[in-house]
Amino acid sequence: MRNNKLKNMIICSMFAAITAVLAQIEIPLPIVPISGQTLAVGLTATIIGSRLGTIAMLLYVAMGAIGLPVFAEAKGGVQVLVGPTGGYIFGFIITAFVTGYILEKTKFILPWAMVANTVGMVITLTIGTVQLKYVLDMTWTAAFVSGVAPFIVVGLIKAFLASWIGITVRARLQSANLLPSLKQSNQHTA
Repeated sequence: MRNNKLKNMIICSMFAAITAVLAQIEIPLPIVPISGQTLAVGLTATIIGSRLGTIAMLLYVAMGAIGLPVFAEAKGGVQVLVGPTGGYIFGFIITAFVTGYILEKTKFILPWAMVANTVGMVITLTIGTVQLKYVLDMTWTAAFVSGVAPFIVVGLIKAFLASWIGITVRARLQSANLLPSLKQSNQHTA
């Protein structure tokens, strides 16, 4: 039991760190940059599921909140979380849970992973755009143009990559007995 807790803590820490690293891969845009964060969230949920994925994202947000430079552009601090892009970061927590949950209730196969990661993308963009709108006092149209439109195509590409890579890595980690088994009965891998 204690060994499993330690293993889960290490797994969550690793995925929080992976998210911090991928956050530094970015394409700057005027208000909200395109970054590898959302790819990392999708990978996290696809590989380790809803519970551990959510914990990993909570850890990631906490690391940034205390000032570690883990967010895009090597930023950190509460000011980022309450700023224009903070909603996207908070959205990662819900996205990780929902993406992992969909896979746990269906199958860990590429088509379902694509559905789950696309739903996750919509959640992140929605929460992010709501905060963007209110923090910058934008109209809904302006918030959509700045906070959603530039990310739809790249978001679908990242959803596919998170699905494909995530399902592949998950299957290999499970076959090597390196992933804790999830409690849901419908666990299938590709």
